[in-house]
Amino acid sequence: MRDKIATLGLRRNSQRTWSEAEDAWLTREYGSQPASALAQDLGRGCTAIYARAGVLGLTEGNAPRWTDWEDAQLRAGFERAIAVAQIAALIGRPLSGTITRASTLGLRHPNNPPGWTEAEAARALTLAAEGHRYLDIIERMVAEGFPRRTKAGFGPHLRKLGYGRGWGRLWTPDEDALLSRVYTDGTSRTPLIERLGRSTSSINWRVDHLGLRGTHANRNGFRGGPIWTEADITTLRDHYGKMPMTDLAAKMGRTKASLFTRANLLGLVHGYHRPWSDDDRRALALAHAHDIALPDLATALGRKYAAVHKFAEKQGVRFGRRARRKSAPTLQDILGLSPRP
Repeated sequence: MRDKIATLGLRRNSQRTWSEAEDAWLTREYGSQPASALAQDLGRGCTAIYARAGVLGLTEGNAPRWTDWEDAQLRAGFERAIAVAQIAALIGRPLSGTITRASTLGLRHPNNPPGWTEAEAARALTLAAEGHRYLDIIERMVAEGFPRRTKAGFGPHLRKLGYGRGWGRLWTPDEDALLSRVYTDGTSRTPLIERLGRSTSSINWRVDHLGLRGTHANRNGFRGGPIWTEADITTLRDHYGKMPMTDLAAKMGRTKASLFTRANLLGLVHGYHRPWSDDDRRALALAHAHDIALPDLATALGRKYAAVHKFAEKQGVRFGRRARRKSAPTLQDILGLSPRP
């Protein structure tokens, strides 16, 4: 039995502590060889390699080339209908990379639902591995051109594809240390899901068991734009709803979308409407009398079509369908027209 387990590259969940020599060797070799090769040399599981590398703060560059041993394990796993996520964790590869490699090798999982193409199955598994909910996955795939699947059938079909993560493995001290560090530093839990083969529910259960609470060191999240300071928030509160959003965005050096999002989080109400001047009202009446199209009038007034249309409706002025002019009139052109009796 032990020989067979070793031949298949499987490892029992070992609580054996890491020695200084093993740490030094892993520090030297990590990133230069596949995790499966490192695991074989050290007699440990691939998840243990990733966990220890995370504890030691090791990083890797481009993924190493797939070895013959990894390809053999992948083929054997597909032949025996083992869950793809379990195969990925056993050989030490991300789920998305394992799916891509299987596609390259022309492998088809025995439980692939009828009517599903390889591209659809691979995309569904990839989105599931990223932690998206089933309804979100369905809508994303429809937007990408895949057939719409029902919620009731999507989950069972996804499991038939071999989707599954944890299978009762005990949590190791290194994994606990990594999880604690994530909550201490306020970093992402995604690497734990991808590298350790843990499901979101498994991680949530362990978080509750360890009594972890996030310190929210990155209170603004993993944003790509500038962080909101107290001065920025004060400026937004003082000017939001009191000046055009385009001007406010230019003043603060941000996009209008970011201003709207932050204002919504702060519970601010915009309420800004550029007042209609006497000239604007006269231009509205003249444009209606001289068969000027509403889009041309909106351009001349420097307002949005929807805003002009709404105001005209409130005044009881209906433009209907009108042909647009080859050369759009300016506000001065409209004001220069004579009123019709």
